[in-house]
Amino acid sequence: MRNIRRNPDIIWREEEEARDEVLRAMARGDDASGDGTVLLVESGMMHQLNLLGGEIWKLLDGIDEERLVDTLAMIFDVDRDTLSRDVRDFLVDIDKRGWLVHE
Repeated sequence: MRNIRRNPDIIWREEEEARDEVLRAMARGDDASGDGTVLLVESGMMHQLNLLGGEIWKLLDGIDEERLVDTLAMIFDVDRDTLSRDVRDFLVDIDKRGWLVHE
C-alpha cells in the first residue's frame, strides 16, 4: 500500500479556535459538518477543510490509507465502513486537485 503525503507546495494551518467551536457544537448535537477547521492556500486560492477533512490532512505525513482510517476511528465515533468510504472519497478528491504526493 502506498504512503500518502501532503503536497509540500500547499500552505496550510489549523484554525484551533474554529476546531474547538466545531467540537463544542458537535457535543451540543449541532451540525457543524460544513464548518472549516483547516485553511489551505494553493495557487493563490484559499480552501477550508471541515473537521474530518482537517484531521485527515494533518495525518498525511507518509501514512497509508489503512493506518489513516485506523487512526481516525480512534478519534471519531462512526461506523468503520462509513469512515473508510468518507476517507477514500476525500483522498480521491484532493488527489485530483494535486494536493497529494504518493510514495
